[in-house]
Amino acid sequence: MRREKFMGKPLEVVSALGAPPVWAALRHEAERAAAAEPALASLLNAVILSHDRLGDALSYQIARKIGDQELRAMSAREFADEAYEADPSLIAAAEADLKAVFERDPACKGYVQPFLFFKGFLALQTHRVAHWMWSHSRETLALYLQSRISENFQVDIHPAARMGSGIFIDHGTGVVIGETASVADDVSMLHGVTLGGTGAERGDRHPKIGKGVLLGAGAKVLGNIHIGDYAKVASGSVVLRDVPAGCTAAGVPARLVNCPTCEEPARSMDHTLADEIYDYQI
Repeated sequence: MRREKFMGKPLEVVSALGAPPVWAALRHEAERAAAAEPALASLLNAVILSHDRLGDALSYQIARKIGDQELRAMSAREFADEAYEADPSLIAAAEADLKAVFERDPACKGYVQPFLFFKGFLALQTHRVAHWMWSHSRETLALYLQSRISENFQVDIHPAARMGSGIFIDHGTGVVIGETASVADDVSMLHGVTLGGTGAERGDRHPKIGKGVLLGAGAKVLGNIHIGDYAKVASGSVVLRDVPAGCTAAGVPARLVNCPTCEEPARSMDHTLADEIYDYQI
């Protein structure tokens, strides 16, 4: 058994008293990683250890990832800092997102990994800044950030799309989320997920994803439809109609294959289907 410590106390003792705050745990992990891998010590210091708050580290990391010749890193950081100072809920959402990655991804060993390297997490945090810009009538800058997210992370989220907190975007590559889409709290989705429209119509035309939903790899949810709370969409499915809360949709076109599904699919990341198939067309 590992006998790791946090702030001088064994982790099992800290756990008994309550989990350490995300920022404190992130700094602790960064310190350990810097000592174990000196070649990355300067990176860990610049991105995490030289900052006093999660928001400061996050704005630095976003700027480092999306800055380019047109939008220098320092300017990008100023925009992110502006959003975080005006709306602290963005930091709370990022904290919940970090927890979601750590709790739901078996390949994730702590908070440092997603903070430094995971495309889904980094794309989502940059989107949150872009959405804040969009909501404050700075559409051109928001669209520029969307373009940089797509180029750097292979994730394309329109800045008007509304994203809850505690969201886990696993792998990230190929995720597309349209302008009028909304994603509630505690949703998990894998690579290749599309929340899109069904044609060239304007107005409210994209899906509304309920709380705790699990969207499997390559799932396509199309049109102004609703996926109910704690529902599940199987990998590779094409969903064109509403899915009731707590149900699983699978297939092309998707049908309901079991109701109810597992209790919290987004947290358990359970992609399996029940042996009993209802095969009820939706």
